[in-house]
Amino acid sequence: MTIGRLQRVALREVWKREDPDFTRWLQENLDLLNEVIDLSLSGAEREQPAGSFSVDLVAEDEGGNPVVIENQLEKSDHDHLGKIITYVAAIDAKAAVWIVADPRPEHVGAVSWLNQSSPVAFYLLKVEAVKIEGSPAAPLLTLIVGPSEETRGAGETRKELAERYVIRHRFWTEFLERAKEKTKLHSNISPSQHNWIGTSAGQRGLGLNYGVRRHEAYVELYIDRGKDEEGENKVIFDTLAASKDAIQGVFGEPLDWQPLEAKRACRITKEIGLGGYRDEARWPAVHEAMIDAMIRLDRALRPYIRKLQV
Repeated sequence: MTIGRLQRVALREVWKREDPDFTRWLQENLDLLNEVIDLSLSGAEREQPAGSFSVDLVAEDEGGNPVVIENQLEKSDHDHLGKIITYVAAIDAKAAVWIVADPRPEHVGAVSWLNQSSPVAFYLLKVEAVKIEGSPAAPLLTLIVGPSEETRGAGETRKELAERYVIRHRFWTEFLERAKEKTKLHSNISPSQHNWIGTSAGQRGLGLNYGVRRHEAYVELYIDRGKDEEGENKVIFDTLAASKDAIQGVFGEPLDWQPLEAKRACRITKEIGLGGYRDEARWPAVHEAMIDAMIRLDRALRPYIRKLQV
């Protein structure tokens, strides 16, 4: 068996400038950051004002709370640490993420102290670029220090995260049992602790997904064929959108058509505002609405998906 050798690439060869290159890339790839720090950040916006300063990125956590993200493609320094604390205070952020190329030991200690002394969750991450022999460079984010388990705030956060996974698993367990009575679309899917489950729509890279948030749910066709140099995702989306009126006529109501210009993928979705995983008393009604919407979505899209030539 041949095993490749991991090679590190100079960060400035991948992102020439901290802003806009790295910051813009991170804005478009928050899912990679979420995997490392176990948060659900979304809606990141660049150069947001904090008094007379500008924050590299301000995102939202799942509860809609602001989260500061500060980037530094060099050794950590006191200036950036001071900025992060200032930004947190200025916008009343509930968490702060500091991404650096080389974290100094004294700043690792400072972030640890902040987590022990503040209700705000502070994360310090190291960013590297790596490749295996002739492969393209890939980002490598490593969590150096996060909220301390000794702090009450971190303990509550972890408790909420654990509780969230348990509740969502129960939500999907009950949902799938009810769905099997109405449709075979997702009959082979197992319950998940995450916020979505899905199955193939019959074409490579097309998924019929159910999703749930704290207080709402949705169904969607998600279009993502992975690395998309030929623009297949957008071609598929545009092909389906050309029959938008006919598709919505069969579905029975308007759909939300999202080309997601800043992303690789596209989606066609329908929000269900009856409740989410935090609204357990409403689960039966939410489940029924989700199943009904998925059956209609599949019926409306299936003839057009079968005709796709991409």
